[in-house]
Amino acid sequence: MTPSTPSAGPLASPVFRALWIATVVSNIGTWMHDVGAGWLMTSLSPDPLMVALVQAATTFPMFVLALPAGALADIVDRRHLLIGAQLFGLVAAAMLAALTLAGLANAVILLGFTAAIAIGAALSAPAFQAVVPELVPQSALQQAVALNSLGVNIARAIGPAVGGLIIAASGPGAVFAVNAVSVLGVLFVLVRWRRTAPERHLPAEHMVGAMRAGLRYALRAPELKVVLIRSVGFFLFASGLWALLPVIARRDLELGPLGYGGLLTFMGLGAITGAMVMPKLRGQMGANAITLAASILLALSMAALSQAGQFATASATLFVAGFAWIAMMASLNGGAQATSPGWVKARALAIYLLVFQGSMAAGSTLWGSVASRIGVPSTLLVAAGLLIVASLILAWRFPLDRASALDLAPSAHWPAPLIDGNVEHDSGPVLVTIEYRVDPANVPAFFAAIQEMRRIRRRDGAIHWGVYEDTAQPGTVVETFTVESWLEHLRQHDRVTNADRVHQEALAAFHAGDIPPVVRHFVTRR
Repeated sequence: MTPSTPSAGPLASPVFRALWIATVVSNIGTWMHDVGAGWLMTSLSPDPLMVALVQAATTFPMFVLALPAGALADIVDRRHLLIGAQLFGLVAAAMLAALTLAGLANAVILLGFTAAIAIGAALSAPAFQAVVPELVPQSALQQAVALNSLGVNIARAIGPAVGGLIIAASGPGAVFAVNAVSVLGVLFVLVRWRRTAPERHLPAEHMVGAMRAGLRYALRAPELKVVLIRSVGFFLFASGLWALLPVIARRDLELGPLGYGGLLTFMGLGAITGAMVMPKLRGQMGANAITLAASILLALSMAALSQAGQFATASATLFVAGFAWIAMMASLNGGAQATSPGWVKARALAIYLLVFQGSMAAGSTLWGSVASRIGVPSTLLVAAGLLIVASLILAWRFPLDRASALDLAPSAHWPAPLIDGNVEHDSGPVLVTIEYRVDPANVPAFFAAIQEMRRIRRRDGAIHWGVYEDTAQPGTVVETFTVESWLEHLRQHDRVTNADRVHQEALAAFHAGDIPPVVRHFVTRR
């Protein structure tokens, strides 16, 4: 559905509004499940490692499936993908509820079905983010992203408290059943949505090729790499808080399920407060300063939590932790959005989710294992100290502020290739040459400037790249790159951005010929 007016806010779109409300309800169910799963595991196996594995089972499927899910979101009908993923998660949640209510659940069953529910979420996540631009006008896109973030934090504030009440009244099985029911609203909206798939003037990419293109972009886009590196440096250590919180609540604070839900509610309230303050913070501080401050604040909260002996102290600490968490999440997610153009958006965000969830899964397992040996308070202190050290180093070495200056809109400034007759899409490899005429005195500076094109060509699909000067005619320089097929070269035309155009215009300033640089295409005939 297309919004009726360009100036309409995101909630003016009936589909976005309905999907947002349904997703908030579903996320409440998800947070209720997290409370129930963590609490049930403390009854089935009090070992901190087993409790931490619940968090790992929630996050590891995203690590494995994020990139395939992102590729699927760019290839198949996203509505169908979302419906299938939601059905899968619904069945898994319902089966876990039935087994728990029947008294048949054990640690292995709990971990297995928690992982299955997470698989459904992993398949959905990139597609959910990718459909937002289809539902709202471009002018309302940032508001829509902010609303989605706010919805997550509303669910975080409500879900744990409601989950704690239901666990206290009826046990974890009832929470799992409510989680299954909460998915129905999302399914209802998706089934009723009559999506008009965007037209393609080129064939869709194949699954493996799409995944390779996404990975290639992530490896060749330095600004996105900064976001990913900063994500690892944060989530690997911050995951200790989430992994060990159930143990702290039950064993150290001697709380029941209602008290545990109350702790998570305070963290959610802190996150909501942070989401409301973030626009003002962004106007006063850059992304790099915000992420550094948020990391240090979360580390101090973890250290304070390790010494908290009462519910009130722990709640206040977690409120601050929630504030810091959402500030970091918003900055990193915004950086991933800002450093990925439309053609690879779902895959780039999927890779960010892969790094996020993979770091959380690895960190949860690591800190759970450490806590089994040195205790929970000492483990939190170690994780907090390492988080501060890592954040200081990474904020200095990999600042985040460059992302906001990028213009990744399609530039469409490459002219269509000149061909005599028809060239089949699968023809190739394709050799492209660009011949420049450069003042011989400027050749060294030109060679230095053109090195940036190596990264751009390789990022967008080139498998080889080179630049050469004619030995007989100094100043005649040829740039060459090879692409695996004619179709892949046509895709390169679609992928070039306004930021790339700036680099190409800088090279054009070196060109001294009367005519533009000569571009030629050579195709291997099969």
